Amino acid sequence: MSGLIGKKIGMTSIFDANGKNIPCTVVEVGPCVVTQVKTVEKDGYAAVQLAYDEKRETLTPKALQGHFKKANTTPKRKLVEFRDIENAQLGDSLSIEVFEEGDVISVVGTSKGKGFQGVVRRHGFGGVGGQTHGQHNRGRAPGSIGACSTPSRVFKGMRMGGRMGGDRVTVDNLQVIKVLKDKNVLVLSGSVPGAKGSYVIIEK
Repeated sequence: MSGLIGKKIGMTSIFDANGKNIPCTVVEVGPCVVTQVKTVEKDGYAAVQLAYDEKRETLTPKALQGHFKKANTTPKRKLVEFRDIENAQLGDSLSIEVFEEGDVISVVGTSKGKGFQGVVRRHGFGGVGGQTHGQHNRGRAPGSIGACSTPSRVFKGMRMGGRMGGDRVTVDNLQVIKVLKDKNVLVLSGSVPGAKGSYVIIEK
């Protein structure tokens, strides 16, 4: 499974040959530079580290500056390891040409953060419902979170309010509708997790 790093640009929609309107996500992909090649003999597993998106040298730690100089490249913002890229050499540049129209791919992104949310939004609790028999202040409350003296604790995994979003999310079976090689842009069917401008990993 090969892949590249990209950046979500936004969403649009296009019409197919049958006149059906398809929602699409526009993703800028690559070019990515090979900054490290890991081997079974030295590292215990085989992988290739790719880097994407330019970064100012003054904002890059000295250790990372040296890491990028080994690969004869400028500092980059995003580093990701891929396990199954073959025949990659240090300093190689991988472009959008690994993808073709009609390919079925997976996209990994970080979902939008929603802040602290209650159980109704975070876990889909139903709430109390009708305002009857004098109840008035517990419509979206979680209800009981456990018994009293036995077991005298709240069980692990109890669904409660808390921070929502900001998770690593993988979306499978997205189709590549268009490949714009001159602009390094992919047009994918459906939606991709994350905000505009966020980094995504496209795996083939």
